[in-house]
Amino acid sequence: MSTHHFPLLEADALRVVLGGSTILDSLSVGFDAGRVYALCGPNGCGKSTLLRSLAGLISPAAGSVTLAGRPLATMAPRERAKRLAMLAQSHTTPPGLTVAELVACGRFAHTGFSHHLDRKDQLAIDRAIALTRLETLAERDIGTLSGGQRQRAWLAMALAQGGEVLLLDEPTTYLDVHHQIDVLATVRRLNEEHGLTVIWVLHDLNQAAAFSDELLLMKAGSLRARGTPHEIMAPALLKDVFDVEMWRLPDSQPPVCLPRYHGQLQEAAWLQSA
Repeated sequence: MSTHHFPLLEADALRVVLGGSTILDSLSVGFDAGRVYALCGPNGCGKSTLLRSLAGLISPAAGSVTLAGRPLATMAPRERAKRLAMLAQSHTTPPGLTVAELVACGRFAHTGFSHHLDRKDQLAIDRAIALTRLETLAERDIGTLSGGQRQRAWLAMALAQGGEVLLLDEPTTYLDVHHQIDVLATVRRLNEEHGLTVIWVLHDLNQAAAFSDELLLMKAGSLRARGTPHEIMAPALLKDVFDVEMWRLPDSQPPVCLPRYHGQLQEAAWLQSA
């Protein structure tokens, strides 16, 4: 007897209207447990809106989002927060907060704002700090950290919620390349070692291909393509979505695509120097 497979997180015929404009129109997409998915596409295509809808932060005009078969709309916010965590693109840290205090905020879904932290909460906080390698910085003021360290602290706060799904909106924004890779590698490690399901919005296609199991290309509020990095990093497909001429670096593993700034001349120069 065959059993029907249900995605862990699923949007069905999702229609989202913001400020009188339709941002997502009849979008259906599912995400399986334990995998890393990158949402990619041009600015304004609906990536962040989809992510916020999957987090239950936006009420759709039509359609639904389900988590493990249950409609998000029927779940109380605190119950939802115990299952999935979202890290927005930009966040303001209250002054004077230490890393440990920020991470502890991730337990509000369990304790409420006024409840004291019990041993289970403290264990979750300590675990999140350890997973993001912040033990030596736990008592530091957030304001004294580098951008990469600060982003890891916010990531630890999301992990402290204890959910099985992590939604990240451009987690590498404003970071230099060293700290970008550090954050991406940390999240990928959490996926591989702890089975965390990750959906992140990433602008750098090559980073998305290197750190994700599957890429989803969006354009004008709809899903244009999804597949493995090797399937999606195809110049014709990327041209259709981003309107940029691309070429794929031969035999690159993971696949790498570069823009053709000067047509064949650019490609020839790269190939000769390889």
